[in-house]
Amino acid sequence: MAYRYDTDLEFLSKCKSEDLNELVYCLTHDKDGDPRLTEELTTNALYKRHHPDHHQYWELIAAEVQCFGSNSFATIFRGGKGVPYKEVLTDVCDKMKVNYNKESSAETIEKNLLMKILKDSLEKMSASEIRELAESLGLKNTNSITAEALVGSFQAIFRMGGFKSYQLTLIVVNAVMKALLGRGLALAGNAALTRVAAVMAGPIGWIITGLWTAIDLAGTAYRVTIPAVIQIAFLRQKLQYGNLADEIQF
Repeated sequence: MAYRYDTDLEFLSKCKSEDLNELVYCLTHDKDGDPRLTEELTTNALYKRHHPDHHQYWELIAAEVQCFGSNSFATIFRGGKGVPYKEVLTDVCDKMKVNYNKESSAETIEKNLLMKILKDSLEKMSASEIRELAESLGLKNTNSITAEALVGSFQAIFRMGGFKSYQLTLIVVNAVMKALLGRGLALAGNAALTRVAAVMAGPIGWIITGLWTAIDLAGTAYRVTIPAVIQIAFLRQKLQYGNLADEIQF
């Protein structure tokens, strides 16, 4: 396993070790908490020397993502190197039927992936759940609010970027990790964020659980690359906006 320079993963070098914990966990453990038989990260001497100071071996973490996204035989012929992250990302998006432009940046495609999860979740929600979510978001005149209207709001948030986009990413990733790993992310004591996350956790969990049933029949790689890509999307947003004041609300 060897890291190939990847402009879409270089930002991991700036992430704190504690922020990399969940990415490392989903690369090395399955949804039942058992060690993955196919991972190579924990057998590396650099990992053994520095764990759990993940920052010291961020290139190994990136390489593991690249290799899980590639054909194992092809990796051998590439000198142990996997494929670029964007190829891993678009493969995940294809599997999850995400609409995206392959010429877009990795960050934009990641947002399309998160938006797909949100949209599918909203379609599973009842009118009362949609109204509760709208109220949690601080929207006005929520009695006749529709899933389509909320989809439009979420799309606008992602297009604008910034801290609200990060908050929305945090909500999706929190629910996905709860569904896949049985543990979510710390929400920093933000009351409004916690309320929205609580409303969304169930519907997103149903979507991910249903997807996982299909993935179990489609090979082991997706069981790694899907949560890994979602974690990377979160880390990218956190590095940019996570240090802003917690008081900023929806």
